[in-house]
Amino acid sequence: MSSFNTFTSTAYPLPVENIDTDQIIPARFLKATNRAGFGENLFRDWRFQKDGSPNPDFVLNQEKYSGSILVAGHNFGCGSSREHAAWALKDFRFNVIVSSFFADIFKGNALNNHVLPIQVTPSFLETLLQTIQNDPSTQLEVNLEAQTLAIGNDFKTSFEIDPYKKMCLLKGYDDIDFLVNNLNKIEAFEQQHIY
Repeated sequence: MSSFNTFTSTAYPLPVENIDTDQIIPARFLKATNRAGFGENLFRDWRFQKDGSPNPDFVLNQEKYSGSILVAGHNFGCGSSREHAAWALKDFRFNVIVSSFFADIFKGNALNNHVLPIQVTPSFLETLLQTIQNDPSTQLEVNLEAQTLAIGNDFKTSFEIDPYKKMCLLKGYDDIDFLVNNLNKIEAFEQQHIY
């Protein structure tokens, strides 16, 4: 996986609360075990009308919005624990999700798939959504090392992240990469503790 440090992008505003994993990726699309292709059905029931044509009212279908950041309403990723929700977001090219609250299991799944969930205060989220809706060209800057999210120089907040997951994102590691890169230390420890 690629490393993640400072990241700047425009964003899609999705001011909907309680977006559950079945809305992110409906259960009928969970038949595959390969992560590729899930982005095609991200928010399927919102993005497409019953005849299969794109819903022009849904934010992901509006040309004025673009980018690799999704700014969503409160309580994102609730519902079932399916990791496919994180797969679909990543496959659609989202690197960052911003909300005022994330379900714990979704948060873990997102981080495991190198999608950074940034939790902000409700007031910061409200201002962020309004700013993007007023000006879709708004650039957001994520600084993982400093743990900040900013709009230009005037509007900035900090966010929390598990130190281990932060290190993995910064180095481009998944859990296996972390172990492989510490193999010498693991072997040295084992040698010292042979009974």
